[in-house]
Amino acid sequence: MASLAPRLDLRQSQLLVMTPQLQQAIKLLALSNLEIESFIAEELEKNPLLETGGDERPATEPVESDGGEDWDGESAPEPVTADRLVEHGDGVADSPLDVDLVAETFHHDGPSDSYLDGSMGAGGASGGVGEEGIDFDSFSAEVETLQEHLLAQAGERLSGTDHAIAVWLIGQIDEAGYLTGELAEVAQQAGVPLDQVERVLGVVQSFDPTGVGARSLAECLALQAKEADRYDPCMARLIANLDLVAAGKLQQLKRICQVDDEDLADMVRELRSYDPKPGLKFGASRTETVVPDIFVAKRPIGWAIELNSATLPRLLVNRRYYAELASGPQDKSSKAWLADCLHSANWLIKALDQRQRTIIKVASEIVKQQEAFFLKGVEHLKPLTLRQVAEVIGMHESTVSRVTSNKYLSCARGVFELKYFFTSGIQSADGGDAVSAEAVKSAIKGLIGAEAPDAILSDDTLVDLLKGKGFDIARRTVAKYREAMGIGSSVQRRRQKALRAA
Repeated sequence: MASLAPRLDLRQSQLLVMTPQLQQAIKLLALSNLEIESFIAEELEKNPLLETGGDERPATEPVESDGGEDWDGESAPEPVTADRLVEHGDGVADSPLDVDLVAETFHHDGPSDSYLDGSMGAGGASGGVGEEGIDFDSFSAEVETLQEHLLAQAGERLSGTDHAIAVWLIGQIDEAGYLTGELAEVAQQAGVPLDQVERVLGVVQSFDPTGVGARSLAECLALQAKEADRYDPCMARLIANLDLVAAGKLQQLKRICQVDDEDLADMVRELRSYDPKPGLKFGASRTETVVPDIFVAKRPIGWAIELNSATLPRLLVNRRYYAELASGPQDKSSKAWLADCLHSANWLIKALDQRQRTIIKVASEIVKQQEAFFLKGVEHLKPLTLRQVAEVIGMHESTVSRVTSNKYLSCARGVFELKYFFTSGIQSADGGDAVSAEAVKSAIKGLIGAEAPDAILSDDTLVDLLKGKGFDIARRTVAKYREAMGIGSSVQRRRQKALRAA
């Protein structure tokens, strides 16, 4: 019979505790450089012991990689990874961290240094660069929106109730320039007759750009044909049968429009010159330029891999200010608050340094694995998975996934998201190494782009041609990749080429 008396038992168990600091370190890995910049700005407001460094830079050599070795050389310490932080809880000690880790580790302040001293070679873009570096904001200047453009014209041409109706209608015009609302609902909500709304809509449809305010594609093209003084009965019938135009049924269109081959060809050319989405000429919102997080450039030996430090403020702990506060009169809560600020500042700098080292390590392995792509192009992109990179660099797969999220790499071939380099593999037709799906897509696009108007390639023909290039791929896979790239079937392409030749 079991005893019911109270007793004490000693049990031993293991438990992984995710402290707020560890959660922050993991979160920082997934943020882009611009998001890190915003995060640091918030931390600077909350923590008085944090400050940004000056503009001076030490004269050290830029980071180099031979495509797979540790980027910082044999003498550099082992990078502190998120896996190590989670496993051991490193970084909680209050050690002095007022040394500028970013400046000691990285040579360049940003891409501007690379252009001024030529160290990055072909790895970056060209253009005038001043002492302050590239002004990325200059590439995304404010653009007048379609709504602003239409409202300005309405204010010049309408007044009173008509102006109010026009404002109401303009508010229901989408980015492409089409009216999405129903006129009857507008009339009911505004409390005005339907014919007045229709009359005001006619005025709005006369605004620039021509075709704006249309309720359908046919009406949009008809407005542009009227503006060009080409809206005769034949053109009206052609616009009323746009489905036949899309299907390329030229003989049926000639009978409907009552024109010969020459007239129909002229009408189709005129129709193709119109803009089916006139509103897209104007910016619906500010266009944001993709700012690369990593720069990669070819060197005589190996590769130069560098973080874009132009978007990474140098963060320091103001030890002098801490000493001043600590030496003054404090109560228990003030002392605890000051200690917490110092602890948080130290941890944040360590976490940011760990993030930079981890990104460089992952990027270096990507460059090593995909070196053929950087040298020869997308046709030589190899299949690659997150697990492959994680196993080589000794990190967890989830860590590599976070590092490659929302980050872009700039090289001589352009700007690519890091996720771009991870693609599925397709077995080679000759039994060799598997090839990347992106390489197959590039081959399909090249074959279709080179096809003659009188020799359109079917999916079956593409399969045979791809096998000749060493790609063992099924017909359904060809169709899937073709559709993913927005390329029509052989029938659709034949009709499109026939319309162009008309």
